[in-house]
Amino acid sequence: MVKVLFAGSSGGHLAQLYTLKPWWKRQQSLWVTFETPDAVSLLADQKVVWAQHSPDRNLRDVFRSLRLAWKLLRSARPELVVSAGASLGTVFIALARLMKIPTIYIEVFDRIEIPSLSGRICYRLADRFAVQWPEQLKLYPGATVIGPLL
Repeated sequence: MVKVLFAGSSGGHLAQLYTLKPWWKRQQSLWVTFETPDAVSLLADQKVVWAQHSPDRNLRDVFRSLRLAWKLLRSARPELVVSAGASLGTVFIALARLMKIPTIYIEVFDRIEIPSLSGRICYRLADRFAVQWPEQLKLYPGATVIGPLL
């Protein structure tokens, strides 16, 4: 059993990570996301840390997310950090990488022709980078195609 921390925005990002349930249900999982109705419902039976929602992506929100990531990564001591974005997941991937915690980033399924901002950042940071469509390999050479999650 691996201690896995899943970090990412609620909504579609969270939904894509959740579809990995056949794998993560056998792990010791901790989730970090925004406390939105869909996330509360989806993760009702999971261990969750609620992050403050930061829709504006301003510097203050980035520092708030960094503070949370620093505290949580040190206290939870995950063996792996997995994210599908967006801003919250990017912060966790970056800090985990600095702390030498293995990371996996999954580019979202709807970014086929233009990379997401989180994808562009995490492509350079994550230990493993996965895409959901073969066409995304043009954007991210060397990524692993895992197939569509939704």
